[in-house]
Amino acid sequence: MEMNSPVGPNALDSQGIVGKPISRVDGRLKVTGGARYAFEMQQENVLYGFVVEASIGKGTIRSIDTRAAEMAPGVALVLTHRNAPAQGAGNHREAHPVLTGPQVTRYGQPVAFVVAESFEQARAAAYLVDVKYDLLSGKYALRTNLHEARVPKPNDAPPADSAVGNFAEAFASAPVQIDVTYSTPLQSHAMMEPHATLATWEGDELILHTANQMLNQGQQAIATTLKIPVEKVRLISPFIGGGFGGKLWVAADAILAAIAARRLKRPVKTTLTRQQIFHVTTHRSDTIQRLRLATDRNGRILAIGHDVFSGNLPGEQTYEGAALQTRTLYAGPNRLTRHRLAPLDIPVASSMRAPGESVGLMALECAMDELAEKLDLDPIELRVRNEPSEDPEKHIPYSSRHLVACMQEGARRFGWDKRNAKPGQIRDGRWLVGMGMAAATRGNPLRFSKANVRLDPDGNATVRMAMTDIGTGTYTILAQIAAEMLGLPTERVRVELGDTNFPQSAGSGGSWGAGSSGSALFEACNALREKLARTAGIDPATARFADGNIASGEQSRKLTDLVGAGMDADGEIQPGRNNTDFSQQSYGAHFAEVGIDEDTGEVRLRRMLGVFTAGRILNAKTARSQAIGGMVFGVGAALHEEMTLDPRFGYFVNHDLAEYHVPVHADIPAIDAIFLDELDDKSNPLKSKGIGELGICGAAASIANAVYNACGARIRDYPITLDKLLSKLPVPA
Repeated sequence: MEMNSPVGPNALDSQGIVGKPISRVDGRLKVTGGARYAFEMQQENVLYGFVVEASIGKGTIRSIDTRAAEMAPGVALVLTHRNAPAQGAGNHREAHPVLTGPQVTRYGQPVAFVVAESFEQARAAAYLVDVKYDLLSGKYALRTNLHEARVPKPNDAPPADSAVGNFAEAFASAPVQIDVTYSTPLQSHAMMEPHATLATWEGDELILHTANQMLNQGQQAIATTLKIPVEKVRLISPFIGGGFGGKLWVAADAILAAIAARRLKRPVKTTLTRQQIFHVTTHRSDTIQRLRLATDRNGRILAIGHDVFSGNLPGEQTYEGAALQTRTLYAGPNRLTRHRLAPLDIPVASSMRAPGESVGLMALECAMDELAEKLDLDPIELRVRNEPSEDPEKHIPYSSRHLVACMQEGARRFGWDKRNAKPGQIRDGRWLVGMGMAAATRGNPLRFSKANVRLDPDGNATVRMAMTDIGTGTYTILAQIAAEMLGLPTERVRVELGDTNFPQSAGSGGSWGAGSSGSALFEACNALREKLARTAGIDPATARFADGNIASGEQSRKLTDLVGAGMDADGEIQPGRNNTDFSQQSYGAHFAEVGIDEDTGEVRLRRMLGVFTAGRILNAKTARSQAIGGMVFGVGAALHEEMTLDPRFGYFVNHDLAEYHVPVHADIPAIDAIFLDELDDKSNPLKSKGIGELGICGAAASIANAVYNACGARIRDYPITLDKLLSKLPVPA
């Protein structure tokens, strides 16, 4: 199916199994340890690998002495650039060559790979590899290299710049203006499961049990890197312990394990340590964002400008699209957004949960709060006055948009009318208390995906596709869709994911996972329903499926009587004209209340609410969990998370979870997320929208706005930590 027009009524509109808050079908496996992750996969005669990282930010390997490591107990191989094979090249999305030469382009770059009989032996021997370098000066910090920033030109992202009307003239002549600059820090994905791979060669076929969010993309990247046919690469990843974008692309663990396994003719297993993840894999770039907003006296936007600087390795074109949501969120006739990318000699910057919107809304939604104060308007009212009737830059209708309803319902539930607009007026003992809000939006992409569904004589259905589950509940949602479509209980549906031998899938990422894979399955089930109906002599248009039967009028047949030795069908989904004819986003509104200790500046979240619309909700429980998870992610972005870069060496100082701070249970008190009813018939056959990243979008800004309302300190450099607040706190009476 290609999405070229709105979809009409279909089998999911009956409000049966789909949408219900059923518990995860893979839950028991996970809590009992039955779910096997990449490093837990077992293989006979396995060896273990350990990565040796570069200890400089930029330079050349002068010498590398591996003799002591090679003679260490249990060591089978030490790979370096001297004995590694030639590999294919490309940007970090297309290939991941390793150990290709003596050049060091970033701190933590793999310079050797030690393989031994046990992990402990490999790790011990790795510390015996003696590497000496010739240092070169590097460019490490974004702020000191802005003068070299250029216009990025990626192949698979929107243009870096956009312009509508005459921004400069409209801004200069507007009666109300703000011109503010916000900055966001370097961030790490900090997922629970580290990157890990078990590599095995069966003849000339490579089999990788690996942690990867997009298996078909990874399959191609590995084939390109190793210069082998793509059909000779198989990736298996049935369970992934979190990714947040950090496992979208192939990392060094997969390539090194594959090379070593081929060389040694034995399976090789490797995992990155938590400390290695920070430098060997990707991260979110820091940003510097300038917001210029101008309105008339009534608060209607006349000019909106958003300039963004981010950084990446020279040669990479991936930029942090922090101004992309500014192109569509609010009305305004004169608009200018620009992204610039500075070449930096630090590890690759790439997608992290809600790339673009997550950090872009941290700036835009605080700037809107500042504008509301300058206009003496309620922040919600300002946003309502600038609600667009169409996408203000593309000039196309929205597929569906209920942002105002989210804000109004959230305000009612949260008690927004009790907020004192003047900062620093509400106290609870020694705590200064404030409220803040922010809008949320996230793009709703649809990607090509396939699925197969089979009904066996025992009445059980099996779903297969190369989709992955990164903890978001994909197994459960797909089981619900198949059960609904075929009239079976979810217990009779088996979902098999995470294998490139299954039908191609877009994988998990970008909030396209459930919509794309679920739509492919919907089409496969439709095809199977038609086969079953015709076998039963029933018109497919009138067929009803329930309780393991197919019925039409007075006629009814058991499905098990129709399938013979088994019956299956394929389905696929791909984007069509709806992708260009309609502007498609999910929406929401965040509300936060914080307390600030008047003496220490300690910030405590007291309560938080998110109200969202995202088309049809496929599972009320997993959707709420995803939204709350995103909101917690936003709390971290506002108050905790920051990778600290040593600008002398291009080194992330706090490269572990002891010093890279993320929220813990004590940081999150009363928090809730609700979804308003909505169907989007232009999005996909499910009439759903992406949820996984929506919860983080705007969440941090609502907390920053609450901090300002509590104490009058406008912190424009995230995260909001004690040192930034202390000097700005009001003096106690």
